[in-house]
Amino acid sequence: MEKKQKSILLLYYNPICPYSQKVLDFLKKTGKEIPLKNVNNDAKAKEELLHLGGKHQTPCLFIDGKPLYESAAIIDWLDQKKEIL
Repeated sequence: MEKKQKSILLLYYNPICPYSQKVLDFLKKTGKEIPLKNVNNDAKAKEELLHLGGKHQTPCLFIDGKPLYESAAIIDWLDQKKEIL
């Protein structure tokens, strides 16, 4: 039986962004928690996002250090991995 590896996750979000809100709502609905960084009130997080991901776009889910943009893609990924989150 294959052991499922947990990914290291970090979600950069902006609370006034409707797309960020969709991802946060999905997490709340599924009862899952992942580390979050609010780029709206944390200038350091905003600069990290630009440096690591190449743009300020939110939401951005880093999965083992690799950025995933677009709320639908993030939700799909989280939904597929929800058993191991």
